[in-house]
Amino acid sequence: MAYLLNYTRKPVSKELYDFKLAYSMHLAVSSDGVEYCALNHNSGILFAKATENKDSSLNSKSLKNPWLFVLPDGHYGVAAVRIEGDGGEDLESKGCVLLFETDNLTEYREIGLLRLGDEYIEQIVCIYAAETNTVRIFWREQTGSCFMSEIKEIGDQKLIKTPVSCENIFDIYAYKENIPDKTGIEGAVVQNIIEISEETARDLQKKLLTPVNIGVEFPKQIEAANLQELRQYRAKSLYSDGSSTEKRVDWDLSNVNFEQKGTYSISGKIHQDHFEFPSATNRADPCIGNWNGKYYFIATNDADNNHTLYIREADTIPELVFAEEHLILDSDTYPEIKGLLWAPEFHEINGKLYIFHAATPGEFFYEESHIMELKKGGNPICKEDWSRPKRVVRKDGSDICEAGKEITLDMTCFEWQEEYYAVWSQRQFLPKDLGAWLYIAKLNPDEPWKLLTEPSVLSKPEYGWANNHTFVDEGPYALPREERLYLTFSSAAVDTSYVVGLLTIEKDKDLLDARNWHKKNYPILTSRSVEGEFGTGHNAYVTDKDGVIWNTYHARPGVNNVRSSGIRRVHFNIAGEPVLDMTEELDLVEAYSNVKTLLVVS
Repeated sequence: MAYLLNYTRKPVSKELYDFKLAYSMHLAVSSDGVEYCALNHNSGILFAKATENKDSSLNSKSLKNPWLFVLPDGHYGVAAVRIEGDGGEDLESKGCVLLFETDNLTEYREIGLLRLGDEYIEQIVCIYAAETNTVRIFWREQTGSCFMSEIKEIGDQKLIKTPVSCENIFDIYAYKENIPDKTGIEGAVVQNIIEISEETARDLQKKLLTPVNIGVEFPKQIEAANLQELRQYRAKSLYSDGSSTEKRVDWDLSNVNFEQKGTYSISGKIHQDHFEFPSATNRADPCIGNWNGKYYFIATNDADNNHTLYIREADTIPELVFAEEHLILDSDTYPEIKGLLWAPEFHEINGKLYIFHAATPGEFFYEESHIMELKKGGNPICKEDWSRPKRVVRKDGSDICEAGKEITLDMTCFEWQEEYYAVWSQRQFLPKDLGAWLYIAKLNPDEPWKLLTEPSVLSKPEYGWANNHTFVDEGPYALPREERLYLTFSSAAVDTSYVVGLLTIEKDKDLLDARNWHKKNYPILTSRSVEGEFGTGHNAYVTDKDGVIWNTYHARPGVNNVRSSGIRRVHFNIAGEPVLDMTEELDLVEAYSNVKTLLVVS
């Protein structure tokens, strides 16, 4: 038997842990009910969705006093008081509690509000009663009165409100004797504890703790006729969640003669590229492309307030860190291309290389997505080999949105099941600021500055982590796998609140229908994910010659420092989802970095 602690947190500060983050459900596990391990970097796992007004603007919401309870057949429920995003009373939720259901404690379905009465609810307790197959609900109103009721199933709106004495009810059902006075978890505001199986506890740790290298496997004997054949062998790196990955080995072959048949004892060190953070200072929204056997780095240039775009070229990704920069676009070359050159990305479409980026002819409110094409046989680091930027338009050539009232930016492109798609961030400012939303459309691969279908909304900044300091979903980038497509995106303000969210869709689903996508309730990369990196976000992916997928991102090396680029390997956990916070120390533990084997030269 194990124990699961449900808690919220005390807000720390606007920069480090705001109320929109603290007022969410957090989880910690324990094997003995005394020592608890906070999950997900002591960050929230369950957030309330925003509500939407008639004009499509959003109202951010948070959670107060969430209560976690067991349901039959391995399911769980959560009941919480919904409050405004800043912690104030939510008039829409007066007399109601917000209900959720989950079967794995990591993915939650928001069922909606359950009306209990007419007064604001202060606290709620839910207990499943097996003898009656009902959920018993006890609640205390802000007036001080207490009541109870029963429902047949989560979401059942039919209940009979019965007054009860408040004395001892909440102490009894909160299992106060099992809750430690001090959990050792920073800022924890304990709500309740439930018993779970040891298997469930292990599953939660696998999903909500960053995997760490726990060993390496390599055959005791291998056979190779030459160096090329030897290099085909990979070490299998094992991780704490049950996942694994293959890594190249740098061998010491000082005693090996491939011209002489025989058996040789050899040793080697598992190859690991090293990247200091930051890898590029004052460079945000980084992207690495692979073209004709070389790698190219491009990013938003914060050093000159986004008036230039530079490219670096190298034979390997590590060499990009020190490579020379080459100017390929500025705000003086073309009259319609001025400042705010944002979020450049390399994309290969039908064998041609393009750069998607945002630009404006002058004012911020005219920022729009553009595309440049590398001429046939052109050199990516040569400014003259890139075409004049074209604004991305609809199929009929009309504007995607009304300039001066809406902007588009952060457009990305990807191929999925033999069709090309574009996803971008679009924000209406007039007549009312609606925040930045993600849109998706099919893209014409023959003229990739044209959409093939009408834009449709893919995601809105509905959770507290996405509307923290401002309502923003932006910076999308696709990560295709065999059976599913992942799309990461960035949310909140571009300060320390910046985070990376995750959208997932299964193969053969219609990408243009937002209902087919699953959005994770919590972000997968935050300021708490890696020590010393704040406001992590706007990431992109590149695959190197060894098949390793790398994540490029920006973060701040200090709360008040400038946005700077970082590079880290993408790991895929036991569920197949991308892990973006696995540092080099977790990726390969020094004790497992050396391998030995017998090489049979045939």
